[in-house]
Amino acid sequence: MPEGSTSSAMPPSPASRARPMRADARRSRERILAAAAAAIARDGAEASLEEIARRAGVGSATLHRHFPSRQALLEAVFRGKVEALCATALRPAAGLDPGAALVAWLRAVAAHAAANRGLAVALMRGSGDGDPSCGVTCHAMILRAGEHLMTRARQAGAVRPEIAVADLLKLVNAICLATEGRPDATAEADRLLTLAVQGVRPAGTPAS
Repeated sequence: MPEGSTSSAMPPSPASRARPMRADARRSRERILAAAAAAIARDGAEASLEEIARRAGVGSATLHRHFPSRQALLEAVFRGKVEALCATALRPAAGLDPGAALVAWLRAVAAHAAANRGLAVALMRGSGDGDPSCGVTCHAMILRAGEHLMTRARQAGAVRPEIAVADLLKLVNAICLATEGRPDATAEADRLLTLAVQGVRPAGTPAS
């Protein structure tokens, strides 16, 4: 190369960095996320990355190209599930009164926790190679979504006024921890939650 000339290997421009993902790459990413969600439900947040790659039908190099670290993969799985969970709070099932909508969402939170064993705890710990605030941010999203339903339930007189949504989420978390690892964990958590919510309702309110 002549002296004074510049290299043609220029760094990518912002426009090129923002180029949409190819369809095959997008499908690979989706398969990895689906396989990771299933593995986490079965084995917890320490699920084998090699097994996830195998079940997704990709090589380890492809998995790490999409998700450079375990933390990055956990964040992607967790964010997607939390966003879906919060969306159900903003559009509760048609025909449900505000009190029943709150209880139905708490059941969905319990099912979410049962299907993502150890995931929230792993993210809250952080590892330095991902976004250590991800767990905190997702927790705040869940609180906001729950408060939306709680406000409607209070206005309808379906919840005792001193009950806070954070109280209910702690209750759900305690139930899920108590039932984690059992073969019927989701059903057992749902049964215990049904018993617990009777204390949330004002006296004389029928059960859902």
